[in-house]
Amino acid sequence: MPNLDVIISGRHIDLTDSLKHIVHEKAEKLFNHDDHIIRFRVELEYNQNVTNLKEFIAKGHIEMRGPGLNVTAETEDLYKSIDEMVNKLDRMLRRKHRLNKVKRKDTHNVEIPADIPKVASA
Repeated sequence: MPNLDVIISGRHIDLTDSLKHIVHEKAEKLFNHDDHIIRFRVELEYNQNVTNLKEFIAKGHIEMRGPGLNVTAETEDLYKSIDEMVNKLDRMLRRKHRLNKVKRKDTHNVEIPADIPKVASA
């Protein structure tokens, strides 16, 4: 895949080709939002605690110009965890982009308290 720097790691999980393919496929959606994304790191984890119902954890970290974005999603299904993580990051990127656009368009009028004399044109 061109220009997509995605790092996938697993804890207590064997990373199969299908898992890597799904994460890369979902990452394309995130890279379309912002050109300043440097790297996308994903950590997939299996929680072996028997009492905890949410066993699969997907952690995502986007490194970009400015502060990075961190997200964690926990569910009973690994693929659902990946989907929730990507959806959270997608919302965060859209919000960040929207706020930057609003701040850029917010111009402040400057009022000068003194009267400025008009100069006659030649």
